[in-house]
Amino acid sequence: MEHHMIRISSSKAVGRFPVLVETIFVEAIIPDLVITQISNENPRFTAPITNVTAAVGREAILTCLVEDLGNFKVAWLRVDTQTILTIHNHVITKNHRIGVTHSEHKTWFLHIREIKATDKGWYMCQINTDPMKSQVGYLDVVVPPDILDYATSADIVTREGSNVNLHCKANGFPMPSITWKRETGEMIKLPNGREVANVEGNFLNLTRVSRQQMGPYLCIASNGVPPSVSKRIMLVIHFPPMVWIKNQLVGAYEGQQVTLECHLEAFPKSINYWINERGEMISQSSK
Repeated sequence: MEHHMIRISSSKAVGRFPVLVETIFVEAIIPDLVITQISNENPRFTAPITNVTAAVGREAILTCLVEDLGNFKVAWLRVDTQTILTIHNHVITKNHRIGVTHSEHKTWFLHIREIKATDKGWYMCQINTDPMKSQVGYLDVVVPPDILDYATSADIVTREGSNVNLHCKANGFPMPSITWKRETGEMIKLPNGREVANVEGNFLNLTRVSRQQMGPYLCIASNGVPPSVSKRIMLVIHFPPMVWIKNQLVGAYEGQQVTLECHLEAFPKSINYWINERGEMISQSSK
């Protein structure tokens, strides 16, 4: 066992990606691996590490380009937790999701499988020269939207003429936006009387609802990270029966069979029957 000094840099956020602001040193005990080596060779980085954005559950690969490595070794470190991940071909961390590969000792890849939100941060590629050479790259982790059932409206039953407030909330990174649509493709009537195909925002307010507004509404959450998700909310509107008759007067010869036609609209479904002029109920079998 040997004690070695590993350089770690801390950071602060500026815009979307943090910026490194200071360097510290931590002591690490690495069995059978030499971290700092003195040699006439002069390895160097040939390009900066490209920042990577990956979705939760996918694999992220950070790339470090090195020239004239010779007998020196390349290490990968997690900056914010001061964790040594790999040294040359060896994985040091016990995190089974971490891997390392290289191409002709010039291109070194840090593999992070099954990405988690907690993997976001700075990663350092380091060459064990004296003094050590290092560069960093940032891993940004995006999370697809997930609608929160407890904070989203369930199916609603109300009476015609009532006001209805639908709400929908989702988590994700970046924060998802919410869009409302009618599943049937019909227009949404706004409180100001305008009719639109969709409405943006966590809330959908419907005033003095009518039977024409009954049906399924979709809350759609999206943040540019596939897949977008939606929840179906059924709006059921109760209204009393409305009756209309196509022909109020029907003529017939004595003994002729006639059909009287009556149209009704109601929800829930109404109980319908006919009565004669004496107020007596007429059954289907009556002559």
